[in-house]
Amino acid sequence: MANQNNKDKIFTPELVKILKIFGIASLVLVLSLSFFNEKRANNSGEDRTFKVNSSNRLFFLNLRAIHYDRKSRTDAKMTLFSHKDRKEAIDSIPNLELRIILNSLKDEAYIYLEPVNLGWPITLKAVLEENEKEFSFENGNRDLFFGYINQLKPWIEQDARFQIKDSNEWQPLWQEQEEKEAIKETLTDYFKLLEDH
Repeated sequence: MANQNNKDKIFTPELVKILKIFGIASLVLVLSLSFFNEKRANNSGEDRTFKVNSSNRLFFLNLRAIHYDRKSRTDAKMTLFSHKDRKEAIDSIPNLELRIILNSLKDEAYIYLEPVNLGWPITLKAVLEENEKEFSFENGNRDLFFGYINQLKPWIEQDARFQIKDSNEWQPLWQEQEEKEAIKETLTDYFKLLEDH
C-alpha cells in the first residue's frame, strides 16, 4: 500500500525542484522587463505625436517663453509663440515665420510655417555648398506642417542658405545670423516640448 502511494505521488522532489527553477526564472524575467521597459505599448489608439507632458510644458512656459512674443487665441484655447529675434514683417518683403502653437485643451504642441507677404503654396530653396534642394509646401494640417519641418530641419541645422520664390523670382530668406539662431532655437524648443520622459 505504501508502495502504491509513492507511484501516485505527482509532485516528486525532482518535479518540485524543476518547478522552483522555472518559476523563479519566470518571475525574475517578468519583473526585469516591467522595471526596465521605458517604452510601453500605446493601446489607446490615441496619436501621441503632438502630446506635451506637464514637465516639458512648464519648462517651456517658465524658462523659454520669455524669448517669444505670445498671441492668445482664447476661442481655440491656443497660444501662438513667435521668437522675438525673428525678422519683423516689412511691407512687400516676403518672409516665412515659424510659430509654436500650444493647445492647452488637448495638451499638444504644433509647429506652423506662416508666409508673410506671400500666399500658398510656397516654394523654398536650400543651398549648402554644392547641394541644393527645392521644397514646395501647401497649406495644410498639423501633420503636414510637422512633415515640412522635419524636411527643413537638417538643412537649418547645417546653416544652409535659404531662398523663397516670389512671383517667379528667388528672394533671400533667414539671412541674418540672429534670425538663423531664432529659427534654430524655435525648432529646439518645439522638439523639447514633444520629448517624452
